[in-house]
Amino acid sequence: MATPGAVRYLETRALVYRRLWRGSVISTFLNPLMFLAAMGLGLGSLVDGGAGGEALPGNSYLAFLAPGLMAATAMQAAAGDSTWPVMAGIKWSKTYDATLATPVSVGDLVLGHLGFVTARVAFAVVVYGLTAAGFGAMAVPRALLAAVPAAITGLAFAAPITAFTATVERDTRLVALYRFGTVPMFLFSGTFFPVAQLPVLIRPVAYLTPLWHGVEATRGAALGRAPTWPISVHLGVLAGFVVGGTWLAIKAMRRRLVT
Repeated sequence: MATPGAVRYLETRALVYRRLWRGSVISTFLNPLMFLAAMGLGLGSLVDGGAGGEALPGNSYLAFLAPGLMAATAMQAAAGDSTWPVMAGIKWSKTYDATLATPVSVGDLVLGHLGFVTARVAFAVVVYGLTAAGFGAMAVPRALLAAVPAAITGLAFAAPITAFTATVERDTRLVALYRFGTVPMFLFSGTFFPVAQLPVLIRPVAYLTPLWHGVEATRGAALGRAPTWPISVHLGVLAGFVVGGTWLAIKAMRRRLVT
């Protein structure tokens, strides 16, 4: 639930981002679109014409890949805003200390931060979806519908990663988070190929990741077909990461900044 303090903090972040948004254009917009063009159009022509197309009945590889990249884009944007910027606010620039010197509480700070990340992720996935529709990967209404579970996927990463960042002292731990967390998920959570093609022993690991649930929900909305599991299960898992991550983030921030 948004509070007046959270709204004020979100407004502050938005005003700052209005002057800094150009620095995030490549990572937020251009990289996923280049992936879509290279993998979807280039490699996709080979997949569609070969044995790999049998795993994607009724869909081109471009149509399969586009919603997966939409969810992965949400994950990457959310992770980017919940690692070094959060550590800077805690340790380097100490803007969080200045914020808490006002009537804004720790809970307001975390909710405002997550609200800003969600808004930024939502804008990124909508732009990506409309561009993917221009490639012919999905219809425009489907692209807008798919942006909803994609944005929820971003929030499902932003909350627990914010909690993690609030507990670490050195940013080398954040590098490890990317190296052993987000990058493997990007590659092996159904973005580029069905998880069913993974070895049997590894599949359960993929099923436990929030990205797989986000990819399945986003792909189901984009293609108009039922995901692997019921949509309520996928969204329920994502909601669990959001709620649990938010609670942990508030707890970790309070321990770090107040006690």
